[in-house]
Amino acid sequence: MNTQDARKTVLITGCAPGGIGHSLALAFHARGLRVFATARSTEQLSSLSKDGIETLSLVVDNDESIQSCKSAVEKLTAGRGLDYLVNNAGVSYVMPALDIDMAEARRIFDVNLFAIMRICQVFCPLLIQSKGTIVMIGSLAGVIPYVFGSVYNASKAALHAYANTLRVELTPLDVKVITIVTGGVKSRINTHVTRVLPEDSIYAPLEEDYLRRQGHSQEGAMSNEAYADSVVRQVLPGAGPWPWRWLLTDARRRWIWEGNKSWLVHFLSGGWTWSGVFDWYLIRLFQLWKLKSPNTNKRD
Repeated sequence: MNTQDARKTVLITGCAPGGIGHSLALAFHARGLRVFATARSTEQLSSLSKDGIETLSLVVDNDESIQSCKSAVEKLTAGRGLDYLVNNAGVSYVMPALDIDMAEARRIFDVNLFAIMRICQVFCPLLIQSKGTIVMIGSLAGVIPYVFGSVYNASKAALHAYANTLRVELTPLDVKVITIVTGGVKSRINTHVTRVLPEDSIYAPLEEDYLRRQGHSQEGAMSNEAYADSVVRQVLPGAGPWPWRWLLTDARRRWIWEGNKSWLVHFLSGGWTWSGVFDWYLIRLFQLWKLKSPNTNKRD
C-alpha cells in the first residue's frame, strides 16, 4: 500500500470473523477509509485481506504487542497520525456474583478495561496529531443489572466512566471520544465457552435459566452488519441530530445507543437526559482550556 495514501485511517481491535469488529472493518472500508483491522493473529483476518483491508496482529492485553502495533501504524502511514481508534475487543463472563472466580474476573477487567486504557495511552499521540476520534464499544450491560453478568457489567460500566472522563480531558486537544452503548447484536462474544454453575451454588435450582442467560443477548439480536453500518454512519463527520448537524462544526453524539433494546433502555434509564453540561463545567473548573495555548507545552 502506498504510504502517501491520503485516505482517513482507522484502527479496529477484535476483528475476527463473525463478530462486530469484522463488520466494522468492512463498513469503514466501504465508506472509503483506510482500515487497519487487528486480531491476535492475522491468519484470522485473511478474508478481510482479500477485500483490500490491511491487517495487523494485536494482543490487546500485551504491552509489547500494543507498542509493536503502534510502530507498524506509524510506518504504514508515514507518520501522518491516526484518524479513528475503535476499541472493540472484549470478553464476556456469565456467572452469578457469588460464584465468580477472582482470577477470571481480573482477566475480564484486563481485556475489557485496562487494555483499552493502555491502548489509548499509546495511540493518543497519533490521534492528537490528526485531531482524531476514539470510539469505545460499550454495552447496555454497563447500564442495567444484567443478571449473572456482574463482572462483565462492571467492566463495561467502568469503561463508560473512563471514556466519559477521557472525553473531557481530550476535548481541548480536539480529540473526540464517542461511546457506543451496544444492545443485542449478533457476535462471537459468548461462543468461546459454555459455563456451568459450581456444584454448591445457591443458584443451582436456576441451572436452565442460567444456561439460557449465556446466549440471551443473541435472542432477537440485530445483525452485526446492520449494527456496523449504523455505527460507522454516526461516528463519521456530518452525523448528529437535527438541526445541530447543520448548525455545529461537529454535532456527533457523545453517546450512541445501538442494537436490540438499546433505545428502550436509553429511554427507561433516562439516557435522553444526559447532556454535556458536566463536560462544559469541568473543562472550565480545572482550566483545561489552557491546553489550547501554544505556550502550554513549553518548559523552561
